[in-house]
Amino acid sequence: MTVRVAIDYTAGAWQGAGIGRYTRELIRAVLLAAPADYQFVLCYASGWPGHKPPYYADIAELVAMRAGTTTVAIPLPPRRLTQFWHRLKVPLRIEWLTGPIDLVHAPDFVLPPTGQPGIVTIHDLSYLVHPECAVPGVARYLTEAVPPSLASARVILADSISTKNDLVNLLHIEPQRIEVVYAAVGPQFVPLPDATIAPIRAKYQLPAHFLLTGGTLEPRKNYVRLFEAYAKARQLVADMPPLVVFGRKGWMFEDIVATPERLGISAFVRFIDFVDDKDLPALYNLAWGFVYPSIYEGFGLPPLEALACGTPTVVSNASSLPEVVGAAAIQVLPTDVDNLATQLVVLTHDEAIRAMLRTHGPLQASLFRWEAAAQQVLQQYARLCAT
Repeated sequence: MTVRVAIDYTAGAWQGAGIGRYTRELIRAVLLAAPADYQFVLCYASGWPGHKPPYYADIAELVAMRAGTTTVAIPLPPRRLTQFWHRLKVPLRIEWLTGPIDLVHAPDFVLPPTGQPGIVTIHDLSYLVHPECAVPGVARYLTEAVPPSLASARVILADSISTKNDLVNLLHIEPQRIEVVYAAVGPQFVPLPDATIAPIRAKYQLPAHFLLTGGTLEPRKNYVRLFEAYAKARQLVADMPPLVVFGRKGWMFEDIVATPERLGISAFVRFIDFVDDKDLPALYNLAWGFVYPSIYEGFGLPPLEALACGTPTVVSNASSLPEVVGAAAIQVLPTDVDNLATQLVVLTHDEAIRAMLRTHGPLQASLFRWEAAAQQVLQQYARLCAT
């Protein structure tokens, strides 16, 4: 019997980091691992007529990769589709666009209208845990749209035990309805030889030694405290490597980009904006160390990718990050600037610690594979189709 699965692929089509990368990697793994009798319909907001989303090539590649995979391009920008479905509450069921389906998988917080069983992924509840760090409009939307999706979903996927606990404690979801499916690291994130990474050093004009941090420039990523800690670390040791920051500007980025100058360290901090996914493995390999002191994460892909590349890493001990890095990274309280400064010095100057982290990082990262995540998702598909 053929099983037809509709997947809301809008995040994968439009978003460069975070949930976009999660969607692209997970759905690719699902399509590769699914039994032959499964068919997939990738639905996505395609933008106004005549436009294509930034990751349209990835959609075309998925269609070519697996027979029986089709697409439904909805000629609206993502925000307009969100308003159409969830704010105006237009009862246009997704199966009216896809034709008959057996279930719907929504990897980005909110199920589209449907009369079929649904699976929804909740990546985090940062808008409830740290509302001061949330974009107000997004927080209002998620506050309104997530609870109805949770109520109607037959299965809820959470990126981590931390997120599952937040769902139970903050939104009172029954634990048995939640399946923890960890995100993962792709096979391209491995230690690489110098000849492979040298072109990326030249492309981004990177120095011989540098610390790396990354993620959208927004308050939740804790950049201001990181810069304060880095300034203190430079007072402790004179030869701290420069700090390179990659990530697009998000909400309240102005204070973040102004802080290095305020602290007198602007000569040692460089912003390089967005980095292409294909360049990330080399970028992590080039870094002398990676720093990720985020206030809150539902999972945290960047530190796991850094570990996989053997890059010594410091993370905060908040939310899900201890689940991700285990004992393979230095952990600090995200609000403790002095300790973060001390650990930056350790990260860059203690060769015994650096050697240990380089060894343990790839081993820890090997515990998180997209193939395993895909198998968990497929088990949920099969369970729903059997009931």
